[in-house]
Amino acid sequence: MAENQSPMIDGPVAGMAMAAELGNRPWQKPPKYATVEEALEFYLPRLTEPQVYDQLLDVMELGIPLTTIAESMQIGAVMEGMHTIDVGILVMPVLIEMMAYIGDDADVEYNLGMEERIDEDKISESNIALAMKKVRARLPEEVEEVKEEVADMEPAEQAEEMPAELSGLMARRT
Repeated sequence: MAENQSPMIDGPVAGMAMAAELGNRPWQKPPKYATVEEALEFYLPRLTEPQVYDQLLDVMELGIPLTTIAESMQIGAVMEGMHTIDVGILVMPVLIEMMAYIGDDADVEYNLGMEERIDEDKISESNIALAMKKVRARLPEEVEEVKEEVADMEPAEQAEEMPAELSGLMARRT
């Protein structure tokens, strides 16, 4: 027999897990370390701990940029409420230099991550201007060649080759 089930009234509201009371998250409370100096006193001893030291060297050998490592460390500390994001940004150069020193001390090849990346999809404005100049220089020659080809064609071929004048994006062809 089917039981009559009443609607669940005392259950969670949809999306309730997505919201929390203001101040319940670590980053919504005052930070544990408010200055750059205090934050450095938090980071630097941890970098020299034997377990962290060995893991850091392993990650460096894999070629992961030191900027990426430092960024993930400071973002994790911000999420834990150790310091604010602005203190984290100010601490990052010191963290990168400390990791570079650790890598140099252990004779490990590392990638600073400071090299300028070349975005192959982005073309500089000077290259675009140069290309446009070359196209403009060739344009009159190509236009003359097309005019000569059209003049050499028979009238029937010209009608077939030339599309009808369209007046808009959605204009119908006749």
